[in-house]
This record gives sequence, structure tokens and C-alpha cells, in this order.
Amino acid sequence: MAEYLISGETMYIPDDGMTASALFNAHEGLTYNDFLLLPGYISFTAAEVDLTSALTRRITLKAPFVSSPMDTITESNMATAMALTGGIGIIHHNCSIDVQTEEVRKVKKYKQGFIIDPVCMKPENTLYDLRVMKKTHGFSGIPITDTGKLGGILQGIVTSRDVDFLGDEALSRPLSELMTPRKDLVVAKHGCTLEEANTILQSSKKGKLPIVNDNDELTALMARTDLKKNRTFPWASKDEKNQLLVGASVGTHDEDKGRLDALVAAGADVIVLDSSQGNSVYQLNMVKYAKQKHGHDIQIIGGNVVTSQQAKTLIDAGVDALRVGMGCGSICITQEVLAVGRPQATAIYKVAEYARRFGVPVIADGGIQAVGHITKALALGASTVMMGSLLAGSSEAPGEYFFQDGIRLKKYRGMGSLSAMENKGSQMRYFNTTGDLKIAQGVSGSVVDKGSILQFIPYLVTGVQHSCQDVGARSLTALRSMMYSGELKFEKRTNAAIQEGGVHSLHSYEKRLF
Repeated sequence: MAEYLISGETMYIPDDGMTASALFNAHEGLTYNDFLLLPGYISFTAAEVDLTSALTRRITLKAPFVSSPMDTITESNMATAMALTGGIGIIHHNCSIDVQTEEVRKVKKYKQGFIIDPVCMKPENTLYDLRVMKKTHGFSGIPITDTGKLGGILQGIVTSRDVDFLGDEALSRPLSELMTPRKDLVVAKHGCTLEEANTILQSSKKGKLPIVNDNDELTALMARTDLKKNRTFPWASKDEKNQLLVGASVGTHDEDKGRLDALVAAGADVIVLDSSQGNSVYQLNMVKYAKQKHGHDIQIIGGNVVTSQQAKTLIDAGVDALRVGMGCGSICITQEVLAVGRPQATAIYKVAEYARRFGVPVIADGGIQAVGHITKALALGASTVMMGSLLAGSSEAPGEYFFQDGIRLKKYRGMGSLSAMENKGSQMRYFNTTGDLKIAQGVSGSVVDKGSILQFIPYLVTGVQHSCQDVGARSLTALRSMMYSGELKFEKRTNAAIQEGGVHSLHSYEKRLF
């Protein structure tokens, strides 16, 4: 068969693809669908790929996923699920300060270790009080102290087994008659390690383990259910106190300073300055205020930006990460209405290439429609990706499901939509601060039920791991290193190539992702 081939020099290997520098310095605006990554050499399994990446200068995540601070995407349920699966959720600010801080507290309380602020009651509280408390906080197993607060002398504990079979006739009975008394409790001493407390809780076969000091004052609590969660979610994003990580967004005007202070006090691990165009005097003033008031330990994410010059302004101001994207979201119409923005792939590459010189991570915000888009964003220099529409419709997203034409749906809207801007938080984000006329930069719609994030995020994790394996990158750090060194090659796609890369030439098909 060799005689039918046209032979050439055997040492010659034709060039394949182009470097990221060549692709993105051609003065074209490219989106995720405009190019592909070329495959590399596989010498490891997909499960070996390390997805650890930086969210900010000081916070790292085991999975590079962030849920967007939108009022139809991230409240406490979404933020909790994101943290449990290795990412982080950013609580939206299109609500009152009290509501937002309470959402942050819910995430911080939902942790897999010591509960450092358990709800307590007094011995004289009644069964009626207990039921009201359970309806408000959603759990039982309440420590009883002499003061009804953490730090009081432990008197006993009330669990569901103590009260489940009591009828309404017992509503007036004091908890002192119903609780398991102190003498029958197994406790651990303050200062014990998490491992020691876990051992005591497991051997005691109890549901709750009070932690007390030498004066028998309650200092913390452990729950058996938390041990189960710890085994189920080994990638969970936690702080040094073993609490789940959570972020929160704020506006950039003077009136938002009080909100920022309240969120820091509530335990938010990172603050996102939420603005459609981050290169403003308002954002610079907010960064300066936050760093002066709370010190440089507070982690601030600035944005949104799409150019190197915008990035420079915020990096010089002291932000700890940059949020990149303007007008690329599925529900965003900024580019259409205002003619301002930038195609997302180009924006990520340009901003990340500049920000990496200062050790500032980049968050790719918007335009993510599939696993492949996530991999492309990370390959262009982003450390994490922020998702809205990809998470919309999940059971953890705010809102109720409804049916239309037999399909189960949930509402999803852009924060620049007119319906979202009925609340002041969204108005300020898009600089609609004067007059009654608002310029919509987003739309409202609905998305199909996606099920639980607890199943969807592991699918995304596995998908990105397989993508990295195909290009020969053992980690996200290696992926970015390959891109900047020129080892990772890219290739532009024509419209015909895009069509070829999708499902085609079938009469009908079912597309199931996992």
C-alpha cells in the first residue's frame, strides 16, 4: 500500500492549530463556540485530574464553580448545595439587608463540624414554644440551658423522641418535664478536637453531642447528621471553623456600606461588588471603604470587567479577584441595547492574561451553556466559572415550579430585567438611579426542571475532568500553564464545523447528559 502514498521527510510534523496568543491577538471578538481545543497525550485517568483552583487571592475551591448572585439563582439552599459539592454560592442582594444576612447565616450554620451558635431554650419554655421554634428553624434537638442561650449552664436536651408522640394537650408543659436531663447526657469537653468529638458521638450512639466547659456551660454542639454529610461530601468548601463557605453581593453606592458591614458580621467569606460595569468611581470607593474598615483579610471580588484597562483600575484599588463578563448571559441584552460589552472568550483571555501578573484570579461570568464552555473558560485563564442559566431550574434555585404544555418549569430572569429592577438592588447594579424610566438590560423567562444541584455539579466535575484528560492536563493549573506556554493548541471553527460538531443527520434523537 505504501506505493500509493506520497512520501516526505519523516522528521517533519505539520503544525496543528495555533496558540491562544495567536488566536486572541487577531483583533476579533470570539465566543466559546468559535474555537476548539486540540487533543493532547493521555497518561492518566480522568479521576486523577485535580480541579482545585483559586476563587480569590486567599480562598481556594476544590471545584471551580460559583453560582451567580441572581434572585432566581442563589439563596441559602443553592449556596449550601454549591459549597457541599466543592464550589461556592453568592447570595444576591435584591432584598433587604436583614433577609440577605439571614440567608448567609443559614449557610454558615449548615456545617459539618461544631455548631458554634446552636439555638437554645430555657427549662421554662413550653412544648408550644418548641414547635414554633422548629417551624421557624426547621430542626429539633434543642439544648436547654439556664439562660436559654449559648454559654448558659446545660440543663438537658430536647429531641424529637422526647416530644413526637405528645398531643396538643401537652402544649403548655414546660420543657424541664420533657427533656432528657443533664445527668443522662453524654458530653464532650470544650477544647476537644473534631476527631475526638466525632469518636465520642459515634460511640455514644446519640443524635447530639453537647460541648461544655469546666463550668458545665454549653459552648457548642455536634450532630450525628453532620457526620453523615461529612462522609457524603468530601469536597465540601469549608473555612477554618469547618463551616461551609458562602459569599454575598452588595451594590457600590454609599448606602451599600451598611449592607457590607452586616454581611461581614454575619460571616460571609467573600464579598462580590455587584455592578454591570465595574470600572467606576463608585466601585473604587467601595473597595477602599471595605479594606479600610475590615482590613485586608476581607476578600473582595470586583467587576464586572471585560478589558485589561478596567482590570488594571480594580487591581490597583486592591480587589482580590475579578469577575469577567458583560452582556454574554442568556438573559442579558446589554450588548444589544447599549452596544457595549465584549465577546466572552476574548474578554476572559485578555483580562486573565493581565491579571495573572498580579496574582489576581479571574471568574468567567456568563455565557456558560455546557461542560465544554466551562473547560474553554478555564483553558483561557479563568480560575473559576460563575453560572446562572446552567443552574436555573434546579430544585435549589429560588421559586416554585409550574407546568406549561406539560413541561415542568421554573422562572429565571436577568437582574437587568424590568421585573428584577422593581427592587432597588437591581436598579443600582445597572445605574438606574434617577427618574421613573428604566432601561432594561435583561429579560425574564423560564427554564426546564434540572433536578438537584447535588447530582448536577458532580456531572460538571466529571465532565471537566474528562476534558482535561483529553488535552493532557492533570490539573487546572497545568491546563493554564499549557495555554500560556503555547503547548495547548486551539483551532477556529467555521459555521459548518460548528454544525458538524453537534448532533446531525438523524431523524430523531434523545439527548441525555447524565
